[in-house]
Amino acid sequence: MNWQGWAEIALTLGLALALGWPLGIFMSRVWNRESTWLDPVLKPIERGFYAACGIDPNRSQGWLGYGASLLAFNLVGFLLLYTMLRLQGVLPFNPQGFAGVTPDLAFNTAVSFVSNTNWQSYAGETTMSHFTQMVGLTTQNFVSAGTGAAIAAALARAFAGNKEAGIGNFWADLVRTTLYVLLPLSLVFAVGLVGIGVVQNLAAGVSATTLEGASQTISVAPTASQLAIKQLGINGGGIFNANSAHPFENPSPLTNLLTAVAINVLGWAAFFAFGRTAIARKDIRALATAAIIILAAGAAVIYHSEAQPAPALVATGIENPLNLEGKETRFGIASTAAWAAQTTGASNGSVNGMHDSFSPLGGGMAMLLMMLGEILPGGIGSGIAIMVVMAVLSVFVAGLMVGRTPEYLGKKIEAREIQFAMVALLIVPLSTLGWAALTVVWPGGLSSLFNPGAHGLSELLYAYTSATANNGSAFGGISANVPWWNTTLGLAMLMGRFIPIVAVLAIAGSIAAKPKLAPSAGTLPTSGTLFIGLLIGIIIILGALQYFPALALGPIVEHLQVLETIGAN
Repeated sequence: MNWQGWAEIALTLGLALALGWPLGIFMSRVWNRESTWLDPVLKPIERGFYAACGIDPNRSQGWLGYGASLLAFNLVGFLLLYTMLRLQGVLPFNPQGFAGVTPDLAFNTAVSFVSNTNWQSYAGETTMSHFTQMVGLTTQNFVSAGTGAAIAAALARAFAGNKEAGIGNFWADLVRTTLYVLLPLSLVFAVGLVGIGVVQNLAAGVSATTLEGASQTISVAPTASQLAIKQLGINGGGIFNANSAHPFENPSPLTNLLTAVAINVLGWAAFFAFGRTAIARKDIRALATAAIIILAAGAAVIYHSEAQPAPALVATGIENPLNLEGKETRFGIASTAAWAAQTTGASNGSVNGMHDSFSPLGGGMAMLLMMLGEILPGGIGSGIAIMVVMAVLSVFVAGLMVGRTPEYLGKKIEAREIQFAMVALLIVPLSTLGWAALTVVWPGGLSSLFNPGAHGLSELLYAYTSATANNGSAFGGISANVPWWNTTLGLAMLMGRFIPIVAVLAIAGSIAAKPKLAPSAGTLPTSGTLFIGLLIGIIIILGALQYFPALALGPIVEHLQVLETIGAN
């Protein structure tokens, strides 16, 4: 642990936040249907989409219509991807000759990519054809990110409006975000990645002779194009099983920095876009400040934990042992810590190191960052939407303390908004802890765990936390490609994705119909230090305390066992 490591973490987090600001302004212009410099090229394509699909982008939908359109679109996407996975063996661009996947894995994978989770119970290079990767998974990486952005756009309009009946048009929001934001950025990023060494081809593999004289086939793939949207769309699912620890996907420190920054940049952009669209820039900057404070603290805890000497080596008496298990020596401890914090603070899930090899506190902090609700900054749009729900709950708590009806961004916060806010926030611990508890008592549920005791419980808890939070990362010591895990993790992803979406849209519909109020002498300021502190407190209480008993039986007790072992030696 040294100043260079701290500087690397600060640079990675700071670049993502700084680049998010100008991109957020552009994203807001896209949401608001203002003119952009891409209009001459993309406007005709946009109009062509609407004409082909019979969409009137000027027709504003109520929250029920908006939500129904969103759910129908994602249902069709799931069915198409499920079918593609099952029929993979007879589809083109399959030079490896991979067969269709099993029904339970097809269900899990289709749900995973539709829900923006990208949990992978399989090794990509030995399971999925190029056609499935390019046409199936990459397409969902775009539209699932666009779906998240649409939620934030609708909620921002609700706060900006005055007695409005609608919250926007889902189809227009989806098309515009995908066409104007995600596609151009991903195209430029993918070309740049190819230029600095990331693999991009359609070959089945490359034959090589090892130093021992044996023949080896090295998998290659259209990696750069998938990697670009995997990171920018805050998706996380990689072509290779080792994800961004693989040298074909992350060949150098430069690619490591660029792809690490890409994890969070559009998440932060959605924060700033929300503030501009809702005409509440100062208030949303306060939310971003709270998020970056918690994220930086999480990265610091992971770095400090992983920079400590490896306990097993300390026990043998080795002087100054480095804790490099599970870490890419090309990148080092600080880079791994920064990536781990960013990927779990967002709903990304990509990794450049193995979280299962982290120290108990390091792995526990990565798990806790997901438990906080994936709002640091979370997914594109979905992160700021849930952060606004946290802010709504914060002003409600403050209102209870002073006996005044709470307001947020000029709108009264009443019983209906709080009811739906609780649905959005409580479904995550309900799904995470519920499925984890059921798996513990289900016959054969624990047979997929490679480790017993506290670490085995951490592996199980991390899996359901990651699935429900739509993150997708995993502790590697678990064999999840079995019917029980594929099915229950898929259901957890659905619960964690679409129940909060419906609740947020219900809040948007209620907020939009209310009059816009001017601040009064009794209005709680929501842009200052006091509110930032209150918000952080609410986030920590909702996140940490709900999970504390489970964490106490997993990473916390494992940490105490490590200390006991070191003390005994």
